[in-house]
Amino acid sequence: MPQPEWDGAYNTTVNAETFLEEEDKPCRFRAFSQVPFQVKTTPYAHETLESVPETVDWRNMNGVNYMSWNKNQHIPRYCGSCWAQATTSALADRFNIMNGLSTSSPVGLNAQVVVNCESGGSCNGGDPALVYLHAHRKGLKHDSCMNYIAENLDHKCEAIDICRDCHGPPPAVGEQLLENCRAVTDINYYASEFYKIVGVDQMKAELAANGPIECGIQATDEFDAYVGDYIYSQVIENPRLNHAISVIGYGKNDDGEEYWIGRNSWGTYWGDYGFFYMKMYEDNLGIETDCVAAIPSYEAPSQSATFTQ
Repeated sequence: MPQPEWDGAYNTTVNAETFLEEEDKPCRFRAFSQVPFQVKTTPYAHETLESVPETVDWRNMNGVNYMSWNKNQHIPRYCGSCWAQATTSALADRFNIMNGLSTSSPVGLNAQVVVNCESGGSCNGGDPALVYLHAHRKGLKHDSCMNYIAENLDHKCEAIDICRDCHGPPPAVGEQLLENCRAVTDINYYASEFYKIVGVDQMKAELAANGPIECGIQATDEFDAYVGDYIYSQVIENPRLNHAISVIGYGKNDDGEEYWIGRNSWGTYWGDYGFFYMKMYEDNLGIETDCVAAIPSYEAPSQSATFTQ
């Protein structure tokens, strides 16, 4: 059974006949390409902060690492789920910041569940803003609810595809034995607000005040080959934002050169243990043009009280 068509007035499932069937199937589509609004009920960070720190790195804020673990969207097979990986990583990091790491282990949010229910896209690409719309309306699930298998469902998403537990015996080769599994109920991780962030000033303020954000870039062959901890620079005129990453901070080297600290979803063997450093102000790979942020909440937002702008 195919997934239902997306209707922004009622749900957060994408329309597979149009949104996910582009010939080149980029991993990421323009943020808010399928969402006609954003939800912002409080002032933006760039409106309230008089100044920002010279550097911000949520891997080391006064000696504390607030990061959820790094991911790899390409195993056990290729899946264009960057839009799901970057958004869930950034929001999970913000839950850890909000919690002050008071949970028994750092919060991680499940990208496979988002793919299963097409809550923003599929392995054929997606819109990151739709993930946060889903987090606003229905909530996301913890990473422990579902293993990442890098596949789309061949049926409509059901409760057992959202969070499950299974018992023995183990299935034989080629079997699933889903009859030995049951859907389980777990807490939801909500986004009380989600909104656009564009440009250096807005990005710096948002990172300093609230934590990591999702941004689009044009992934190139040169970027794919990035290894180490050097500051990457590649200016592209009219960049095509085909990949989603998380920006987790910014810094400045001894020569005064400013840069973004980004996290990819290509495994820890890529870049600097999964991270990269991108030159600031030159709009490298379009990183400063199309970002999305969300505010974490354990309480379901009141839909009737939502103010959109």
